[in-house]
Amino acid sequence: MIELQGLTKRYGDKTAVDHLTFTVRPGVVTGFLGPNGAGKSTTMRMLLGLDNPTSGDVRIDGKHYAQLSEPLKYIGALLDAKAIHGGRTAYNHLLCMAQSNRIPRHRVDEVLETVGLSAVAKKRSKGFSLGMGQRLGIAGALLGDPEILMFDEPVNGLDPEGIHWIRNLMKGLAAQGRTVFVSSHLMSEMALTADHLIVIGRGRLMADTSMSDFIEKNSRSFVRLRTPQQERFKDVMSRAGHTVVETGDGAFEIADSDAAALGELAAQHQLVLHELSPQRASLEEAFMQLTAESVEYHAGGQMGSAPAGGPGAPVPAGMGAPGAPAAPSPYGASPYGPSPYTPGQGAPQGQPGWQGQGAQGWPQQPGQGGQAGAPPAPPAPPAGQEWGAQWRDNSKKKGR
Repeated sequence: MIELQGLTKRYGDKTAVDHLTFTVRPGVVTGFLGPNGAGKSTTMRMLLGLDNPTSGDVRIDGKHYAQLSEPLKYIGALLDAKAIHGGRTAYNHLLCMAQSNRIPRHRVDEVLETVGLSAVAKKRSKGFSLGMGQRLGIAGALLGDPEILMFDEPVNGLDPEGIHWIRNLMKGLAAQGRTVFVSSHLMSEMALTADHLIVIGRGRLMADTSMSDFIEKNSRSFVRLRTPQQERFKDVMSRAGHTVVETGDGAFEIADSDAAALGELAAQHQLVLHELSPQRASLEEAFMQLTAESVEYHAGGQMGSAPAGGPGAPVPAGMGAPGAPAAPSPYGASPYGPSPYTPGQGAPQGQPGWQGQGAQGWPQQPGQGGQAGAPPAPPAPPAGQEWGAQWRDNSKKKGR
């Protein structure tokens, strides 16, 4: 069992965890949910003694983590799958953990077999994929055969087979009477795995309830019906005290009603029903509804949206529409004067020395040779002087 009492953690003027009090009980999979920045990882770190709380208390089977002489036999945890020495093999990584907690060597082979890494046991972990690293981290959590297991985003990087495996593993561990505490942002997966939910937002407890109660209290349920006798149907339901809402696609919705009772009512009045289906919100919808005011990090505008300031906002230099006058450069006028031509346009009126325009939009200068459409050759240096001569000390034949 995991017990938190008034647990608080502050970093300067930032409160990451704010007086959390809850209990994670054995025999069920408890989901730990919250938006990014809600304080989930900080809470888990304090549970393992990796961070010290500012105030409050957290205990594992009545003891602080630091009081456990062989902690891997009490609690196994996966917080960061990449927190391993890349130069060690999977076997040696687990062996080091086992020896530090007086766990028999044969247990290493057992957990490698459990997570499906026996074939790569002698390979260095730095070459592992994210999914293989997750499996190795899970093996480390299972190593001491603990009664309490804690996982932070355990399905990251796993393929569908791996996700199905970890889901059944957590359910199986809970069925054995163990305490399973898991954090994840995958609501669809959590809905299939967790029996109980603890939801936090901005470090505060928002919900501590069963999965079914959480969805029921934080979402709208209704019955969807479809009938060819629409006018009679609305009349019958209205007289029975039901509020009928038309959806626009030929169906009707009646909120907070029992589907079986509505079906019996329709049968009593000989109404033909083409659809009678109870609709219930998903865990994701209920979670979004509850935590809407607790989201700390919001995404910005959509890709390709108009620049800030709307259609009338100033456009940076060089980004104007074709044919529009160029905006002045923020770096001032060029010391070499204005350009004698613009690529893609004809030569300026009255400009001496430039005749015509090449095929690629470059002007052509007579007497320089080359093909039409090629960029102009650079101007010749002043008489009796080489380019860069002002930077060269001819007496020493090397630059300044």
